[in-house]
Amino acid sequence: MSKPEPIREWRDKGWVAQVVENEDGGGWGLAMSREGDDEPVMIVPWVMGRNKKDPKPLNAADFHTQLKAVRDFVTRSEHQRRTAFRKSFDVPDAEGETVRVVFDVEPDEYEATGVLVATDLLGTELARISCSPSLRLTRAKARAWVAGGFGSIDADPTPSW
Repeated sequence: MSKPEPIREWRDKGWVAQVVENEDGGGWGLAMSREGDDEPVMIVPWVMGRNKKDPKPLNAADFHTQLKAVRDFVTRSEHQRRTAFRKSFDVPDAEGETVRVVFDVEPDEYEATGVLVATDLLGTELARISCSPSLRLTRAKARAWVAGGFGSIDADPTPSW
């Protein structure tokens, strides 16, 4: 009677975990991918089996541990990408109330877009406009945008090198 093949792939909740051999022949890794994606989101080292040659079989507990890790990784990456493009200033309006002006660049595979949002201190949105992703928001520009009644805001000219 032959021994069953160890489990090297696990699919659940839109994710695929695959135990893969290191290209250099130096061990094994676990690749976590979203179903349908060509490239893995994350690859981590994988434990060798008792014979120190084959990988340890994949099981439900291992899969769910790695699923939590890859989801945390994706969440942190998205947060980091969002904050890398965010600029925010608190400026006074005509009545002296504080207005928070936030500029976000929403990356896109083809063309990024800029969004400028003004809120009061309670988080109520006062204005929202689309603008150029090349806008360099400064405190002075934010103050002028609020003082001007939240009209359009000009992007910085592109340097002609």
